[in-house]
Amino acid sequence: MNTYMRFFDKIFTFFKSIGESFYDSVIYDNRYEFILKGLFHTIIIAFFAVIIGIIIGIIIALIRHNYDTNGKMRIGNKVSTIYVNIIRGTPVLLQLMIIYYVIFKSVNVNIVIVGILAFGLNSAAYVSEIIRSGLISVDKGQMEAGLALGLSYGKVMRYIILPQAIRNILPALGNEFITLLKETSAGAYIGILELTKASDIIASRTYDYFFPLIITAFIYLIMTLGLSKLVNVMERRLSNARS
Repeated sequence: MNTYMRFFDKIFTFFKSIGESFYDSVIYDNRYEFILKGLFHTIIIAFFAVIIGIIIGIIIALIRHNYDTNGKMRIGNKVSTIYVNIIRGTPVLLQLMIIYYVIFKSVNVNIVIVGILAFGLNSAAYVSEIIRSGLISVDKGQMEAGLALGLSYGKVMRYIILPQAIRNILPALGNEFITLLKETSAGAYIGILELTKASDIIASRTYDYFFPLIITAFIYLIMTLGLSKLVNVMERRLSNARS
């Protein structure tokens, strides 16, 4: 009987300590508000960075594809190539720090906007290469056929080439957006209160990293799994439309 009592006492003590740790890390002094605010900033940065990345990425991809196809926009192609090489050749954290500590050093700008610009410009380089690979994957005969029918290059790209390219690159684009969502954690290095920074603030007050880090990891996991599910649904719909 004493053995069972000691065993259940240890179990009770263990769960009590877990509960106290959770209370101190999340409930006490409304510390969950840091997590909610960090989640909000993470979503805002990722959402607008994706939009910037898609817009600039498409422009760069079209410029480079136009040059490869027609030999036009030589200067634009050169600038785009240099931009892509610089962004892909340097760490996103370094780019973030350069934009914040050098470019916006003397400008009073919201730090979240800095994060959106930095991650958006970084994503644009990778998105442009993904889209360009999709454009290249479409048979050249379709471009030639469209031009032969009297369509302009822009209309051929808009109505024939781009829809097929997007269908081909959707999985790669989905992976890029998931990577971007996780990369926003680098914003903590310049003081952006995103999820990782929120967990660090809570842990610095409680000296207990378990629950702040576990909760943050769980939130990231839920968001990335949700994005993966969304991409899979879009893939299936495009496949059904194609068939």
